[in-house]
Formats: sequence, structure tokens, C-alpha cells
Amino acid sequence: MSYHNPPTTPRKSATFDDYTLSEIRRAAQTGIYDIRGAGAKRRVPHFDDLLFLGASISRYPLEGYREKCTSNVVLGTRFAKKPIELKIPITIAGMSFGALSAHAKEALGRGASIAGTSTTTGDGGMTPEERGQSKTLVYQYLPSRYGMNPDDLRKADAIEVVVGQGAKPGGGGMLLGQKISDRVAAMRNLPKGIDQRSACRHPDWTGPDDLEIKIQELREITDWEKPIYLKIGGTRPYYDTALAVKAGADVVVLDGMQGGTAATQEVFIENVGLPTLACIRPAVQALQDLGMHRKVQLIVSGGIRNGADVAKALALGADAVSIGIAALVALGDNDPANEEEYQALGTTAGAYDDWHEGKDPAGITTQDPELMSRFDAVKGGRRLANYLKVMNLEVQTIARACGHNSVHNLEPEDLVALTLEAAAMARVPLAGTTWIPGNGGF
Repeated sequence: MSYHNPPTTPRKSATFDDYTLSEIRRAAQTGIYDIRGAGAKRRVPHFDDLLFLGASISRYPLEGYREKCTSNVVLGTRFAKKPIELKIPITIAGMSFGALSAHAKEALGRGASIAGTSTTTGDGGMTPEERGQSKTLVYQYLPSRYGMNPDDLRKADAIEVVVGQGAKPGGGGMLLGQKISDRVAAMRNLPKGIDQRSACRHPDWTGPDDLEIKIQELREITDWEKPIYLKIGGTRPYYDTALAVKAGADVVVLDGMQGGTAATQEVFIENVGLPTLACIRPAVQALQDLGMHRKVQLIVSGGIRNGADVAKALALGADAVSIGIAALVALGDNDPANEEEYQALGTTAGAYDDWHEGKDPAGITTQDPELMSRFDAVKGGRRLANYLKVMNLEVQTIARACGHNSVHNLEPEDLVALTLEAAAMARVPLAGTTWIPGNGGF
């Protein structure tokens, strides 16, 4: 008599999942690492792991249609003669002309101006379209110096010295040859069609003492009028924020690992840096320890998607937030209307991240004249303005529900966490308890 074991259901490995296996095969076949745009796609603790405690008896809520809740913010109050005044605490992050089309940069300026906020140039310099349509424009000063022009710098309303960004802290930028058109090449003083890799650090300073001198130089160039921002990738937020303050920054921009990029190594995006949620409280603590909280403003970026995310960042101590990927989606990036063309590129709407290839069907992350012509900057600007308006209304709705007449009065006591990790990172109690895991330092 023979016995046969019944067959078991095939079981795939959680460690070697389908994506991991496909990446191993791709690497084995090509011998090169993968490059893509956007930000981290892995699941990390984020704002979804926090909840607000609305007012009831212990706190008094505000009427949504009767009682005012302000949302304006002033950036650069420490040293600048002309601080920036914004109607909403949501700004547009730096995204370069080169990574984006000129039409897309124009649309970002249009949308931000309608909403009463600022936009930012990015690597590669300032375009007339962007300056012309941006009421408030921040000029990025990057390690590459691509497109750096002192005259354009003076035309800006603020200067942002970029030390790093969340998607690739410690790494330089990339712009592959297929996106370096005649115009991009001329602005960056590069040969057309040749891959460009930006430096990972500034060429004329090596530490906070030198950076202080550089910031003084930028202040002199702009007659001490413009606020000086310092942008850092989220890695050691307590010490980097403290050093930014020491160097003389008016504003610190802190970018977590969910922040996007035009192009960098996949291994960088997914494995370097800290989640945005883990960055905020150490940075705020540094400002508080130095007696500079609210005197040096903190802008948080990386994975901001809606008004709830904004409200949570403000409650944890930020003065404003910055959005990049969400702004591109508002313009029309990854729209299902282009699904057939995304399929032809081997991907699908919502997953398209090969921005470095310059084949974006939406005409946003490309320099191809035919693709660019598909994008309407006026319509895109209106869409972005609508999105920003909704986000700000959501922040005000939450603030009123928590009993505040300003979005900047939101505080950590308004929050609880759903997970141990989020509670420890945000330093708020685990829901239903008074316990803050790991309470005892950074």
C-alpha cells in the first residue's frame, strides 16, 4: 500500500517577493543599478499613523462658518529685511527646469500665485516663465551651480541653500542626456544630450563654519533683503538643524525620505534617510533648545498629500510644509487618462516613475517638444490652485475642530498615535494611553 502526500500550495517568500526577484534578474542581465524618480515606495511610519483629538467638553470647538481660523505664515523673520508673507502654510518644493518642462514650471508658478504661496526654482536656474508667473519665488543654490546667475538670484524673493534632499541625502542629482535639450544645455553650460550628474556637496565650503561665511556672502549679494533658507535631507535632524541655526539660516527646510527626486538610484531612495515623521520632533527640539523655535521657521517636506498631513506637521512644530510629487499629480502627472501610453512604457498610471527617460505622456517631466505641447500651463495652474485651496481648508477644519483660531496653534497635545513606532517618532501618546514609547531623549 502506497501513500501520497497531498500537494501544498506554492508559497512565495516575503523576503524574495516578486519585485525583488525581478530586480535581481534585471541587475544580472544589465550590470547597472536602477534609476528612477519620485520618492520611497516602501511602507514607513507616516502621518496616517496619527489621529487628532477633536474638542468636546475639555476643549471648545470653533464654528466653521462663523469663527475665523487664520492660516497665513511669515518666513524669514530672523535677519531678512523683507520676510516672505504667505496666505497658506503650504509651499511648492524645488523642482528644476530640466527635470520638468518649462510649461510645468510655469504652471507651478501660476498655481502657487493664485493660492497665495511660493514656488521654488530647483537645480538648473530660473526661467522667465517661472519668474513671470510666480508672485513669490525661492531661488535654489545647489552644489552643482548649474544655471547659477547672481542677477537671477537678486530677482528672487528668498534663497534656498540646498545641502541635501530626502530622497538622496549625501548624493548628487542626475539629469540624463535625453532631457538635456538645447535650452537646458545652454542654461547649465553643458553639452547637449550628455548625462549630467551633480556634485553631492558644495565646492566652496566643507562645514558649518564655512557655511556661515557663504550665507553672509549671499546676504551681501541680496543687500540683506532676502530670507536665506537651508535645506537638509532627513538623516540627523537634531544636529543638522542646530548647525543650520548656527550658520545663520532664517528658515530650515527638512526633507524626509518620502520626498521625491527627478532621478537617482533606487537603492538610495529606499534605504537612505529617515521617514518624515521621524524628523520633525528632533528638529523642533533643536530649535527649542537654542531658543529659536518660531524665530527660525521650520518647513517640513516629504510625502505631504492632504490637509491632514499638513495639520499634523504643524501640530508637531513645523511652521509650514512643502509639496513636490503631490503638486505634479495635481498638474496631471500619472493621470489614468494616459493609461494606454503608460502601458506602452511598461508601467501603469500611479506607478510611472521613469521621469529620467523624458517620455512622460502628460508632458510634465519631459523636454520632448511634442509631449510638452500636450500640457496646458494655465489649466494646470488652476488645478494646482484648487488643490492647494482644498488642502488649506482641510487644515483649518481640523484646527477649528481642535479648538484653535489659527492653524499654527495646533500642538502635540492634539495628537495620539496608532502604532508604537509612530508614538515614539512623533513623541505623542499611544492612542488610549498616556504612554509615549522611548520618552527620554533623541
